Amino acid sequence: MQRAGNLYLVGMMGAGKTTVGRTLARRLKLRFVDSDHEIEARCGVKIPVIFEIEGERGFRARETQAIAELTALDGIVLATGGGVVLAEENRSLLAARGTVVYLRATPEHLYERVRQDRNRPLLAGGDPLGRLRELYRERDPLYRAVADLVVDTGRQSVQVLARGLLEQLGTPWKRSA
Repeated sequence: MQRAGNLYLVGMMGAGKTTVGRTLARRLKLRFVDSDHEIEARCGVKIPVIFEIEGERGFRARETQAIAELTALDGIVLATGGGVVLAEENRSLLAARGTVVYLRATPEHLYERVRQDRNRPLLAGGDPLGRLRELYRERDPLYRAVADLVVDTGRQSVQVLARGLLEQLGTPWKRSA
């Protein structure tokens, strides 16, 4: 496992990156940052509006710029957007500048968590579960390739998940918590 420093959470939408990230940041006494929230703050609009105006390609360009800047910071827990791993540049930055944890959840669990959320432009349309399965097939290998640690989120509580994750991360992180 890498040294304590920055901790980057990757995974599908609804995997719990923001919720778990906030808990981990509190325990580790680090600053929490959510890359999607950072992009929204910079643009002054929500992500679905960015998708509507600039398309996914425009959003991904903004995401890559944000990841380059955020991974240059020290002492953060960063929750990334679900598609961050699509760009090789993002994967390289994450892998080189911190410890990457993949919060893995099945498409069925993800669907249960996000089915009422209207802030998910990639799920707009007739078959959100089918779309989640498709995105999972595409992205799971990329998440695994960049991750130092893969954690199945299942149905456990955020507190149990965070505690178990810190145990798996090992000594440098435990000293901080």
